Amino acid sequence: MLNTPKQRPGATLFGMLAIALLTAGCRPTSPDAAGVDRPRVALIMKSLANEFFLTMANGAEEHQRANADRYELISNGIKDERDLNQQVKLVEQMIAERVDAIVIAPADSKALIPVCKRAVKAGIVVVNIDNRFDAEVLAEEELEVPFVGPDNRLGAQTVGRHLASRLQSGDQVAIIEGIPTAFNAQQRRLGFEDAMNAAGMKIVDAQSGQWEMGKANLVASAMINEHPDLKALLCANDSMALGAVAAVKAAGKSGQIAVVGFDNISAVRQMLEEGRVLATADQHGDQLAVYGIEFALQIINGEATPSDKQTPVDLIVADEP
Repeated sequence: MLNTPKQRPGATLFGMLAIALLTAGCRPTSPDAAGVDRPRVALIMKSLANEFFLTMANGAEEHQRANADRYELISNGIKDERDLNQQVKLVEQMIAERVDAIVIAPADSKALIPVCKRAVKAGIVVVNIDNRFDAEVLAEEELEVPFVGPDNRLGAQTVGRHLASRLQSGDQVAIIEGIPTAFNAQQRRLGFEDAMNAAGMKIVDAQSGQWEMGKANLVASAMINEHPDLKALLCANDSMALGAVAAVKAAGKSGQIAVVGFDNISAVRQMLEEGRVLATADQHGDQLAVYGIEFALQIINGEATPSDKQTPVDLIVADEP
């Protein structure tokens, strides 16, 4: 099934509703000065408790304000990375609202595909960002959804190689991965493993921190206790890296166990400056939704056909002493 745009209905007051992100109320909108009905784009994210997705949302809202004549934005997310049912409900709500496009960062690479198929059947353009849908399930559903986002495996490899340059061959390292059913979590773990294996490091443990700081703190603490010679913790996002840093400090091993992350959120930048985090990867979270929104608008306007688009991911390192 091709992911093609639908014809938009005529402008109505109900159809001009936009939801302001992270506010309790709604923000009514209206047609532009010429009375033209602008396409409505729904941005559906993962956990709003994660700074990365707040950054993503802020970037999208700033872009919409600068392009208010081009489209309306309906922006929302879930409270918990694992709340798949709520994310499904958000997509169903947007289908009922008859939006023109859904740009989605799915909490799970498989579970959100059926409801997105319903959206495509309803004539809605669907663009996948951040966490790629599972290719096999898409094929089974005969569904084509373009992915706009970075190469997570390459980004993790780059972070891992920088870490390896600060270690010795044979050093013990451990990986704190994201939710295992998420494609980006799988790719980041593979990227870390690629870099560590190529450098001759010994991966002594790998466990899920569920993308969350608190869970990662517990996992990191257990790893440090179980492996007294541990030299590094590779965390699949910066929220988990923050939890790992706290665990390292609590164990009295600051400066002895290196920590790396992924996302370059603002909360980790001070730790980079202080050397408590060695490196992270910047996938330009403030632009990630914007990339997807722009591509969705191109498809709606007949300026592009659905296809994957790779976006940048850059290494961010601690300042050298």
